[in-house]
Amino acid sequence: MSSPSAGKRRMDNDVIKLIESKHEVTILGGLNEFHVKFFGPTETPYEGGVWKVRVYLPDNYPFKSPSIGFVNKIYHPNIDESSGTVCLDVINQAWTALYDLSNIFESFLPQLLTYPNPVDPLNRDAAALYLHEPEEYHRKVADYVQRYATEDALRAAQQERESSDSESSMSDYSEDEARDMEL
Repeated sequence: MSSPSAGKRRMDNDVIKLIESKHEVTILGGLNEFHVKFFGPTETPYEGGVWKVRVYLPDNYPFKSPSIGFVNKIYHPNIDESSGTVCLDVINQAWTALYDLSNIFESFLPQLLTYPNPVDPLNRDAAALYLHEPEEYHRKVADYVQRYATEDALRAAQQERESSDSESSMSDYSEDEARDMEL
């Protein structure tokens, strides 16, 4: 078994490799927690969409798989609409230390969006629509892309989060203190 420092070095190298690639990475809390900007694959209903995907690398990465989830909404049979959790065997069960973060963003997620698996859904409504009314499924995906997965939608969601964070921090103070701080 490798040493903890070897695992840490591998984690750092994988994150740096992802940063140096075509992916935009925003570090949140050290190199083990970050967001990656992910673009929908071409020639799919997700084409033109841009999603923020959160990534958390456990201490024993790469021997344990990363935790990933979509931050902004996406309509897909294998992605939970409310939490963004992804159901993907290669990440959840079949992960091996031979994989790295680039595999997730250059192969696994594009393949998942291109070829959904409606037999093992997290979003049963999306799976049923995909199987029984594919045209309606494509329309709904396109609607979600326009509403939640554009650069403007990402900026608006970020501003809303920042505003909400600001308001919640202001609620820690009395009304008079909060008013004084705004002035």
